[in-house]
Amino acid sequence: MAKILDGRVVRNIIAADLTKKIKKIKTKPKLVIIQVGDLAQSNSYIKQKILFGEKIGAIVELKKLKEDFSQLDLEVMISNFNSDDSIHGIIVQMPIPKDLDKDTIINKIAPEKDVDGLTATNLKLLLENKKGGYTPATTKGILTLLYHYQIPIHGRNITVVGRSSLVGKPTAMALMNLDATVTVCHSKTKKLPHITKNADILIVATGKAKLIKDFHVNKDQVVIDVGINTTTQNKVRPSSGLLEKPESELPKIKLTGDVDFKEVSKIVSAISPVPGGIGPMTVASLFQNLLEAYKQQSK
Repeated sequence: MAKILDGRVVRNIIAADLTKKIKKIKTKPKLVIIQVGDLAQSNSYIKQKILFGEKIGAIVELKKLKEDFSQLDLEVMISNFNSDDSIHGIIVQMPIPKDLDKDTIINKIAPEKDVDGLTATNLKLLLENKKGGYTPATTKGILTLLYHYQIPIHGRNITVVGRSSLVGKPTAMALMNLDATVTVCHSKTKKLPHITKNADILIVATGKAKLIKDFHVNKDQVVIDVGINTTTQNKVRPSSGLLEKPESELPKIKLTGDVDFKEVSKIVSAISPVPGGIGPMTVASLFQNLLEAYKQQSK
């Protein structure tokens, strides 16, 4: 049986560290979450952020907007938050209504307050392996989990299944910056099992429940499952956005990863579960970014 890479354990360590650091500062780091609409799953993700923020002593403010809120008004709101010195981090909860331009809205956030690490400025810094930006929370969570369990990255062959701008691409870039040899697979990849089976570390972020089976892996492999898929009434559907936000214990809904845990955990050397793996790491990483943003803006 594989070693379980428990993100909840690491999250609690990070929470204790953040609590200790925040207690020492006079004004508290403040995160503003902008939500357009009222999706139940988004509400659950946001609740996890608010609870974690309260636990560590940060301030989390939710701006909940109606679904028909205009693009212009949203951009003006973000600009006002950018100018507010009491706000240190701004995130826009995804998904947002389709009539809104997601990229324009994200890039309206000042890079120094972009604690999700999704603006073009921060992604360019990641691409060029330069300091000063914020690593996207899920990518940061993956790296922190590997570090905690002393799983080496340098010189390893790592396969990332999934090429989203939210998880797959930034994770591949971050791993290359740490001297890993990275292969990125996607829906058009031929002979997927052959590629995944030859990886030292396999990271899966596709939003396709139980995509990875026993024949995709090998006995010496470390598997990181980033996918969150909800199962209700014996049907599986992908999350609204691949761990874009923290994993939550949704009532009466079973969460399933992109890896068939029952099959794969019998073969590989280590694996992150769903729930309890990368999900808890994502929210913790977000608040690590928030504290760093606070420090940078307080200089």
